[in-house]
Amino acid sequence: MTDMLDRVFAVIKDRQAHPRAESYTNRLLDAGEDEIVKKIGEEAIEVILAATSQGDERLISELADLTYHCLVLLAARGLSPEDVSAELERRYHP
Repeated sequence: MTDMLDRVFAVIKDRQAHPRAESYTNRLLDAGEDEIVKKIGEEAIEVILAATSQGDERLISELADLTYHCLVLLAARGLSPEDVSAELERRYHP
């Protein structure tokens, strides 16, 4: 999973550096953090609905959408998945 997250995040960072007019990622980044956070809220609600009343396939799809939008927020804030990973490492004590 980490490799895929890294690849998606690399595309997001590339869109920041080399914007494309047709890019959904660029539309989100251009709209700003408030709009990105709004999308995260919408996707989180969709995850809850999928988990409580829809099948696993729909849940996975909605979790992928939520993850993507969280990665866009990280990029917008100048953060990275490694920052989140470091926090999880700090918290995890088997």
